[in-house]
Amino acid sequence: MRLPRRLTASVTASALLLTAVAACDSGSATPSEKTDVIIGADLASGSAIDAAYARALQLRVEQVNASGVLDKHNLVLRVQDNKSDPTAALRNISMLADDPAVAAIITGGCNECVVGAAKTINDKRVPTIALAAADEVSTPVEERRHLFKLGPNANDSAATLVAELSRTGTKRVALLYSDDLYGKGGHVRMAAQLDRAGIKVVNQLPVKPTATDVTQTVGTLTDTEPEALVVWTGPDQATLAAVSAKAAGFQGRLYFDAAAAGDLFVPQEAAAATSDATMVFTQILAIDDVIATTPAKAARKQWFRDYTSRYGSYSGVASFGADAVTLIADAVAKAGGDRKRIRDILETTQTDGLSGPIRLTPDNHSGLMPQALTLLVARAGRWRLLS
Repeated sequence: MRLPRRLTASVTASALLLTAVAACDSGSATPSEKTDVIIGADLASGSAIDAAYARALQLRVEQVNASGVLDKHNLVLRVQDNKSDPTAALRNISMLADDPAVAAIITGGCNECVVGAAKTINDKRVPTIALAAADEVSTPVEERRHLFKLGPNANDSAATLVAELSRTGTKRVALLYSDDLYGKGGHVRMAAQLDRAGIKVVNQLPVKPTATDVTQTVGTLTDTEPEALVVWTGPDQATLAAVSAKAAGFQGRLYFDAAAAGDLFVPQEAAAATSDATMVFTQILAIDDVIATTPAKAARKQWFRDYTSRYGSYSGVASFGADAVTLIADAVAKAGGDRKRIRDILETTQTDGLSGPIRLTPDNHSGLMPQALTLLVARAGRWRLLS
């Protein structure tokens, strides 16, 4: 089923999940005196990560509109399906950018999709917030003036993981990474920081991001008898790697990069294999362990409750989508649908978001601060703060 150009609330229950949760135009029932401001979203219907983004975008748009903070404006979400295909993404983004009613665009987890569209985004001068993780999304800045990124940076994730490996006295590490823009970039940064810390990489192997069996690759890595296995892949492959490592008799420690963050609960079939695994991510996946001592922490706990109440569970990446909507909404409150002013406002954003502290500057278009990251540990099938 193809997503229509303008997605409406009439989607049937049997439609694609992405369409069902995020496709409706949020402003369809808004009084006529309010001016619609459209946020375009380029997402992949077959991606679990993008389905979570779609849910988060829809919920946050509804919350912003209900709050009345936009006064005479009303946010409308318009979703396009790129099927994780960079060519389709380029077409979608170009079409959205050509519509003067679209004030800004949010893109999903496909790194190659948004990187491939970066020149078009710049040329058409449409402010865009990408939820993809690769460094190339927001760099070089001089070629990404209209493109911003929310989400963990590879260098920050690597620094957090290496600090923990050093703290635990680890000397020998094996590294599994996805063979894509983010995985390869993370591999380079992780290897460099391990080298500086005096930790030996005994083996390092890529895995295709579409692979559904990593048994042989993980077996080759664990055969080198590392003290720790670092997994730099998406959530599904991280789970597969954990199960494969346990089946191979691996007795060392398991570490996940932030890209491995998925749902609050570890899949039941992988709970035993991931027990005591450590992951670098934001606090949101362990928000029950966080005491609401600040307004920002209280807002995160409320967002977690709102999302879980609506959708039944929580996906770790949802806060990035919500923050993207909030940043655009804050700009719309000041600039309406004026793209140039929205871009300029985004570029000087400083806020304590649902994901953590966010700071964007003319020289740094990747906004999530290193302080947003912490270490989580899998216990009894769910993620907890590492104490």
